Amino acid sequence: MTVRWSALIIGSLFGAPLSYAFAAAPDVVRDLAGRVGPIVGRASTCPDIAEGRVQIIVEKFREAIRQASSNDGERDQLTRAFNGYIAEGRSRGGPSAANCSTAERQLAELERSLIESGPATTAGSPPVNAPTATTGAVTASPVRGVTDREIRLGIVMPFSGIRKETGRQMKLGIETAFARANEAGGVGGRQLRLIAADDGYDPNKTLAAMTQLYEKEQVFGFIGNIGTANSQVAIPYALERRALYFAPNSGAAVVRRDPPDRYVFNYRASYAEETAALVRYLVKMKRIPPRQIAVFQQQDPFGDDGFAGVAKAYRQLNIADPVARFTYPRASVDVDEAVNQIKAYKPQIKAVIMVATDRAAAKFIEKTRDAIPGLIYANVSAVGSTSLATELKLLGPRFTNGVIVTQGVPAVSGYSSLVLDYKNALAKYAAGEAPDYTSLEGYIAATILIQALKQTNPLDTERLVDTLESMRSLDLGLGTPLAFGRAEHQASHKIWGTTLDETGTYQPIELE
Repeated sequence: MTVRWSALIIGSLFGAPLSYAFAAAPDVVRDLAGRVGPIVGRASTCPDIAEGRVQIIVEKFREAIRQASSNDGERDQLTRAFNGYIAEGRSRGGPSAANCSTAERQLAELERSLIESGPATTAGSPPVNAPTATTGAVTASPVRGVTDREIRLGIVMPFSGIRKETGRQMKLGIETAFARANEAGGVGGRQLRLIAADDGYDPNKTLAAMTQLYEKEQVFGFIGNIGTANSQVAIPYALERRALYFAPNSGAAVVRRDPPDRYVFNYRASYAEETAALVRYLVKMKRIPPRQIAVFQQQDPFGDDGFAGVAKAYRQLNIADPVARFTYPRASVDVDEAVNQIKAYKPQIKAVIMVATDRAAAKFIEKTRDAIPGLIYANVSAVGSTSLATELKLLGPRFTNGVIVTQGVPAVSGYSSLVLDYKNALAKYAAGEAPDYTSLEGYIAATILIQALKQTNPLDTERLVDTLESMRSLDLGLGTPLAFGRAEHQASHKIWGTTLDETGTYQPIELE
């Protein structure tokens, strides 16, 4: 497709003068995104409007964005704006008869504009993915990452650095589920293959890792990516390419937009849900005065998201006290300033909700355990349960005892059918590896995706998304049902509580 073809589409969509389209294509695209986006957003909520029709418009407009942009930054900015307008259309629409009638009419007008622009494509050929004259079906094309023998999926993770163990465990859990499925025949005879790329937990390296997997390795989609700030970079890349972004290891709001991005799905509960559960536990069950509860957080979107969850929980409980906050630099163990601040804080802090990584959390506990006797430490699941326990056990039993960690998965010491399946698979396909909360999360996420892949035929991203959105009640044996929907791309809202004992072993606790 040429720049002239893209400009012709832009000009024809709403009758804009063609000379204006050539002179200021980015400005035209930005203006039209505000009109086209809400239309396709509203249309996507209507059950009687075929998803393929909507996706044709989206594909054409994203091609216009690519052709009109002079650099990657401009393209990403326009894409984010377009995606935002789509989300706005979904939220303001709603599948009422009147809304869907209007959406159908407006969508038809866009389709006519595209058909009229058809002669500007390669001579004698219809626009790419346009309905054929004989069947009305979308033209088929090979599916990236899918062959007769395998389905390739990618994961961007830290091979090195402060989060390397979390990355290793997530990859291990996914690969264990894949190995179990592959031995049973795979998905429609295709073997599942996970390809990893390293970003070192550095969001400045995430785009290169995503590009490597998508362009060089030709992956079908992404599963289990690590990091909140990293997802902020990765998600726009995936959305622009209409690639699946499944079950990232993050509870942040950036991967949970409302309404949800079409290609982004989560297994686990959010950080806001985890921190809210901790606030309720500390206030209602431990009887800690809210003014004596603080947040210790990493200085990045991960930490900010956890802090926002605590503040929201305070509002929901009608607590007027402000939330005390102590921070440390991202991807470091430089906690001295936060330690000094919490020591000096009045009234004395009795409980701290920790939105931190394993080594930083352990260092904070080490430096405050004696200085503030009886302080309750309550971590969110992203801390990395096993690595936190390992760090604390090196310090001695008094440092492990009573440290709380919320989990998005059941206790690995439990006996639910899914946990037993996981431990049996781990023993068979990863002998010597101990059960771990992060690898269990990866195993569960991969198991959900495998079920959806098996139900999607023929396999492509759009049909897979439709399949996922139709999974209303999925029982994996977790003791809680899982479900997706058009307006719900998070399968689980369940929070499990655990606490370390003197041996550094996690024991389940009731949070409610």
